[in-house]
This record gives sequence, structure tokens and C-alpha cells, in this order.
Amino acid sequence: MLKSTAKFGLGQVVRHRKHPFRGVIFDIDPQFSNTDEWYAAIPEEARPAKEQPFYHLLAENDQTYYVAYVSEQNLVPDDSGEPVDHPDLPDLFGEFRDGRYPLEFQLN
Repeated sequence: MLKSTAKFGLGQVVRHRKHPFRGVIFDIDPQFSNTDEWYAAIPEEARPAKEQPFYHLLAENDQTYYVAYVSEQNLVPDDSGEPVDHPDLPDLFGEFRDGRYPLEFQLN
């Protein structure tokens, strides 16, 4: 059985280690759970290990907003103290405070 502990949490603001974007974590997979096509599209020398947590982010860069799927090894905490401006944030989270976003949605 795979034992995996996520380093980052829901509502936390993180940055990509190599690419210029940041985002808010809204879901966590304990290990890779995307398509083989998605994984194969990553250059082999840059492919992350599948046996680690992967994070779903409401992401932003200087030009756009999007959803990103990123391995734990490629994320670092964002210590800027700046909020993220992704337009979908209010659907899941409350107001930015103390460097993170509190979850504020109802589960059925």
C-alpha cells in the first residue's frame, strides 16, 4: 500500500518551481491520477515521478487564469503574502487571510 502525505494543503498558495505561475490548491491526488497522454506530453527529462502527491491549482500567470495539475516536487510555498486573482476562487474559498484561502463550499 502506498503511504503518501501531502506537503501542501487545500487553500494554500504555491508557486511552480520552474515555470512562472502560482495558484491556490483546490484538490489533491495522493499519486498521479491524470491521463497517460497528459503524462507522455511532458518531456521525458522533465517528467515527475507518479508516486507522489499531485495538486490541482486555480493558477495564474502574467497573461491568463487556468487550472493546473502539478506534482509535489515542482511546487514551493508562495511566501509573497499576495492574493491570487483567479476568477473561480469565490466558488470554493472565502477571503484571503493569513496567507491562505479558507474552504467555503457545501458538500452534498
